[in-house]
Amino acid sequence: MSNPNDPYVERTVVEQPATVRTEYTAAPAARGSGAAGWWIAAMVAVVAVVGLLLMFNNNPDSTDLQAATEAGRSQAMMETATAQAQSAAQAASEASANAASSMAASTQAAADSARNAANRTAEAAQDSAAAASNVAEEAADAPQ
Repeated sequence: MSNPNDPYVERTVVEQPATVRTEYTAAPAARGSGAAGWWIAAMVAVVAVVGLLLMFNNNPDSTDLQAATEAGRSQAMMETATAQAQSAAQAASEASANAASSMAASTQAAADSARNAANRTAEAAQDSAAAASNVAEEAADAPQ
């Protein structure tokens, strides 16, 4: 019937009424040695070991951590000093603007006071001149 060197094939024969005969054949799944799976597992294990070695050998020591801490502290101090200097500059600018505004107001007030004093002096001088003129007219009109 079959050759003994042929791969194992399982056959199922289903017989139906006399005129129809159907034969089904199914070959079993190929059986390999499975070496590819072992190679992939070995590669994953090697990568994991190399990763662990790198992770444990690259730990920073305490001097590196202390240097990084000091660098961060000095950077924070510089940022704080810069912010304080900017705040002081802003306050000085506002104080200067307020002083200039105050000086302008004082100068205007002094000018107004001087103008008012000059006007009063001029009025007093006019009043004195008018009074002197009246006295002179009365003296001239007075009988001798």
